Amino acid sequence: MSRDFVHESRPGRVVFAVGARTRLPEEIDRLGLRRLIVVSAPTHKDLVAEIAEALGDRIAELHPHATMHVPVGVAERAVARAREVGADGCLAIGGGSAIGLAKAVAKDTGLPIVALPTTYAGSEMTPIWGLTSDGRKTTGRDPRVLPSLVVYDPEPTVTLPPRLSVTSGMNALAHAAEALYAPDGSPITALMAAESARSLAVALPRVHADPRDIEARSDALYGAWLAGSVLGATTMSLHHKLCHILGGTFDMPHAETHTAVLPHVLAFNLPAASHSRAALKTALGALDPASYLFHLAQDLGAEMSLKALGMPDDGLESVVEQVLAAPYANPRPFTEADIRHIVGHAFSGAAPM
Repeated sequence: MSRDFVHESRPGRVVFAVGARTRLPEEIDRLGLRRLIVVSAPTHKDLVAEIAEALGDRIAELHPHATMHVPVGVAERAVARAREVGADGCLAIGGGSAIGLAKAVAKDTGLPIVALPTTYAGSEMTPIWGLTSDGRKTTGRDPRVLPSLVVYDPEPTVTLPPRLSVTSGMNALAHAAEALYAPDGSPITALMAAESARSLAVALPRVHADPRDIEARSDALYGAWLAGSVLGATTMSLHHKLCHILGGTFDMPHAETHTAVLPHVLAFNLPAASHSRAALKTALGALDPASYLFHLAQDLGAEMSLKALGMPDDGLESVVEQVLAAPYANPRPFTEADIRHIVGHAFSGAAPM
């Protein structure tokens, strides 16, 4: 088999262990940081309080104002506070919203990021930032927003409700699936993506059955780490384009939207990506990966209808217009009719066809 690829490893340190958050003081000292601004969502006040007590005077400001899709106004306020308090680093505690806000700070200030993820979003492993303004989500790549340190600790994830754990894990699985047919993938990213899909698919039913199963949580977080790594190393395709449009335009929940859309995009793309289909079939132990993931998510309580998640009845035209205006690289060319078919089935919550 002839091989032709480019693989670039991303800099950064990962600490992964049950109880790893207790190592934050020594890890932050290792980076030489003394005045951290801590960004989080208001819902993580107990975890933030625990970390703040451990870090003591290393913290210059607690900023619990992260919100979904990182609105530009929220980002601007966080950047301003980081400058006002003289922060020399940004600690993100939480899911994609907190890490996304930290990236907005880093993009404008150059401050290094330390991330303690509490979901399976995976953005902590990428140089990708995103901001939302006037119903449009803008994304980009900037090496400054790649965290210098990521601390993975399964213990804080046990409070993530079962249904949200499932959709967050499916969000991560979407990164792995699209990395398998990415135009700039490599043998390394393919191995990581397949292992990510396997680990998540095995872990999510266990997490749903017993949210306090720390081994299952660890396996899910491991899969999310791999998914985030390949998300940062490759170019995502139609699935991510659709989800960015849906989230930014209609303020729809991020992980839930990924969950509802993924099976339909895979049903469209995998017939044109035989190696990716074979890798997913092996990783999932399923002859039809798209159908398998739809029923897995549905059986574990995920809402599979975009309408139920907040997409308006007249929203399809805007989605089609935006997708066709700036299409992503995709293993299979798509037309307006294809987008209507994919989004229409996801809208109704029907099984993929």
